[in-house]
Amino acid sequence: MINDTLRPISDWLPITKKEVEARGWDELDVILISGDAYVDHPTYGTAVIGRIIESEGFRIAIIPQPNWKDDLRDFKKLGKPKYFFGVTAGCMDSMVNHYTANKRLRSTDGYTPGGEAGFRPDYATTVYCNILKDIYPEVPILIGGIEASLRRVTHYDYWSDKLMPSILVDSKADMLVYGMGEQPLRQILKLVKKGVPLTSIKDVNQVAYLTDIVPDSKKWNTVSLSSHEECLQDKIKYAANFKIVEVESNKWQANRITQDVKGKKLVINPPFVTMTEQEMDMSFDLPYTRMPHPKYNKRGAIPSYAIIKFSINMHRGCFGGCSFCTISAHQGKFIASRSEASIMKEVDEMTKHPDFKGYISDIGGPSANMYKMKGKDESICARCQAPSCIHPVICSNLDVSHKALTDIYRKVDAHPGVKKAYVSSGVRYDLLVDDFNKNNQDGNHDEYMEQLVTKHVCGRLKVAPEHTGDATLKIMRKPSFKYFKKFKEKYDKIQEKHGLKQPLIPYFISSHPGTTEEDMANLAAETKELGFRLEQVQDFTPTPMTVATVIYYSGVHPYTLQPVETPKTKEDKQTQNNYFFWYKPEFRNWIRNRLTKLNRPDLAIQLLGDDKPKPANTWRKKRKEAMENEIKKSDGKPFQSKNNPGKHKNKSFKK
Repeated sequence: MINDTLRPISDWLPITKKEVEARGWDELDVILISGDAYVDHPTYGTAVIGRIIESEGFRIAIIPQPNWKDDLRDFKKLGKPKYFFGVTAGCMDSMVNHYTANKRLRSTDGYTPGGEAGFRPDYATTVYCNILKDIYPEVPILIGGIEASLRRVTHYDYWSDKLMPSILVDSKADMLVYGMGEQPLRQILKLVKKGVPLTSIKDVNQVAYLTDIVPDSKKWNTVSLSSHEECLQDKIKYAANFKIVEVESNKWQANRITQDVKGKKLVINPPFVTMTEQEMDMSFDLPYTRMPHPKYNKRGAIPSYAIIKFSINMHRGCFGGCSFCTISAHQGKFIASRSEASIMKEVDEMTKHPDFKGYISDIGGPSANMYKMKGKDESICARCQAPSCIHPVICSNLDVSHKALTDIYRKVDAHPGVKKAYVSSGVRYDLLVDDFNKNNQDGNHDEYMEQLVTKHVCGRLKVAPEHTGDATLKIMRKPSFKYFKKFKEKYDKIQEKHGLKQPLIPYFISSHPGTTEEDMANLAAETKELGFRLEQVQDFTPTPMTVATVIYYSGVHPYTLQPVETPKTKEDKQTQNNYFFWYKPEFRNWIRNRLTKLNRPDLAIQLLGDDKPKPANTWRKKRKEAMENEIKKSDGKPFQSKNNPGKHKNKSFKK
């Protein structure tokens, strides 16, 4: 790697007409439209997709963050592509990117130079597609990325507070790729190169499309969902749909899904089996510059890039299946890991970067410690339908050895160009607690923890118990809080052994479905007892295609169809969040009054002590009384304050 100012502009994929012409191209095969700035790094989906298209021999260009408010010149500047437009909102759902859990507009955008907000529209995928269809109605559109992926079927949209149909309906796109796009995209490109129109491709895994008649298939069985119109009338049918979608998304041998929507048939083909190590390496070893396009040099740093600039992603996917999380819904339940050789090659390249000072900011993944974990007998995995491999208990067929991960850490540490390699990704702590994860016969969990705590913690370690109440944790698909306490004991012992002071930072969620106000008060009391003053707290945000969002909208759990109470009003959500801040004076009286109404004075004592609330002006009254007493004693003569000798040296105080 060399400084981007010394690299030829041709090292990046072209984003301007001038760059296209410099390559001698008079026509493009594919044009990608993205809601993110163009950072040529494997963490950014647009870069990955662009490099794959390039590797298949196509002439590819990117239009990052086009202006959708003016005369639409950005959409026209490269002309129309020979085969299709690719459209993505970017690395985040545009609505999550724009709004907080309280639906307040965010003032920054981490995927834009200078962190400046306002460079992508709400519902970006749909807006971009509609513009393209107006300008180039004859050119097919392929959509992908997390926004398209998690909105591929009838879904609840928190920001408009309504059920929305598949994003294919409103966007008018011709095809959708969901999940990790490498495998379906390569097949699509091969077919397109042979002359098959994008709109005629119907039998590739991991794509969705709208049609008038569902084509026959010898490859897959088909399961039908309740129609979008039925879901609008019956929330229970919507909830029942979700269970089918989640189960089929996590199967190796899944069924094709169909749904009637607005006079059309939505068809969702089954996902590919998880990417192999070779396929993962192929994706990560493409010729990325691993830098933002030089066009942005004068606009300021891109915040998200500053975070991952010197980080290494070792794997994708998560088998936790947490009810509030979209990682497994998008990246898959099964772990796709890179080879050790590919990871070490990236370390080599990173150490040659002129800005690299020897510190790797993160070596991890969605969950830091799931690298190379998979089924011992994968034929059992092929038949599995469970949404989580570790809830309610760890699957006996899951190989949870941390040996390969520990070995990687040590090899990275031994690299002559690396001073420190930190683990900033969240650690799945329950995998390291022997009472919960009993597969530790060779002590590999202890070996990993020793290595992690002594070599790879950058000041503090992030873990996510999420809650303390067992009823809520069950809905979250998280283990009992008692296992977090055991993890903390283990962590503290290692710290004490090595004389370290690296705080453990636990993350918690308020207002999650199934959580009561009393649950939050208990959470505050339990975490106080453990010595925590929580500062980084999260209010539950409903996002498409999660169990928790289905519960939030429908009022029932999609797997049992039984009612689940959920805080929904702004007042209820704020009430739950306030308990996190029991240590702030302005919340003391409020908390005491709330807990009195809940008939839980015991919790008030735990959080605030047994002192009674005092009037705010008590100290003023006492100070005045003390001064009056001093005046009486001095009989009007000058005196010195006991608390501040000399302060009143030349002053007399009279009645």
